[in-house]
Amino acid sequence: MPTLPPYTAMEPTRGEVDALPGTTLLEFGTGWCAYCQATQPVLASVMETHQGTRHLRVEDGKGRALGRSYRVKLWPTLIFLREGVEVARLVRPTDPQLIREALSLLDSPA
Repeated sequence: MPTLPPYTAMEPTRGEVDALPGTTLLEFGTGWCAYCQATQPVLASVMETHQGTRHLRVEDGKGRALGRSYRVKLWPTLIFLREGVEVARLVRPTDPQLIREALSLLDSPA
């Protein structure tokens, strides 16, 4: 079964994220969050077919600037970006089809 790397506490700035080229999945959560843990197997299996999409896993919490700039309220929150611009968002996804559909929006022409 595929696995994902741990969430990083070293978050990029909002400006760095906005400047990212190509497609990116920006994931906010924490390692101890039960909802995040439940999402991981589903997300890992779907991401195997989208290896061209950058996947940033950012640890979120009180006072974390990047999560606040995206108005993250619940974990995990998945933000799908094309050229640094949000094209889709999922909160606490458990259905792999919903994740696939959001990823397909990244492949669509702007």
